[in-house]
Amino acid sequence: MSGGGRPLMEQHDQEVTMSQAQSGKRVAILATHGFEESELSAPRAALRSQGVEVHVVSPDGKGIRAWAETDWGDTYEADKALSDVDSTDYHALVLPGGLFNPDELRLNDQALDFVRGFFEAGKPVAAICHAPWILINAGVVEGRRMTSVASVAEDLKNAGAEWVDEKVVVDNGLVTSRTPKDLDAFNDKLIEELAEGRHSGQHA
Repeated sequence: MSGGGRPLMEQHDQEVTMSQAQSGKRVAILATHGFEESELSAPRAALRSQGVEVHVVSPDGKGIRAWAETDWGDTYEADKALSDVDSTDYHALVLPGGLFNPDELRLNDQALDFVRGFFEAGKPVAAICHAPWILINAGVVEGRRMTSVASVAEDLKNAGAEWVDEKVVVDNGLVTSRTPKDLDAFNDKLIEELAEGRHSGQHA
């Protein structure tokens, strides 16, 4: 029995250690109307399961309506408005995708300044699906190894990123994934990078 139980004990110990590493951590999820629902709800749930405090930040601090694969979904309450937060308030940033959400945020100068602050401080940033559009406009993708939904690949390459077709890519605190099918891997790497803290290779 001990031979079969040991790996489970080791796994439990790793989970406890990881959870302890997240104690006191705070993460922002920046989104607006038209975010892909699972790309906000799943990372938020994964982070909360580790004891991480998570704030949904929207441009005006009001509720934002999700896009659920093929149609509009539920409205999610925001915890903070962009004007009330700063990158120094958080240990990491999550950027959900969806077609409408990142297209709007990449034209919002306040949102781009917020995003740049995480890169300048070497903090983890996780972006999935179309969300790398925001990073392109923030000017932080040149020389970075990344992935995204296929339709954003050429945009990333043109902005100087190395694009690869993998379910999750980690480059010095920058976590990227392609679609909601990759969320399990995306969430696991987000939690790992958050536990590791600042990354010297993460820069604007």
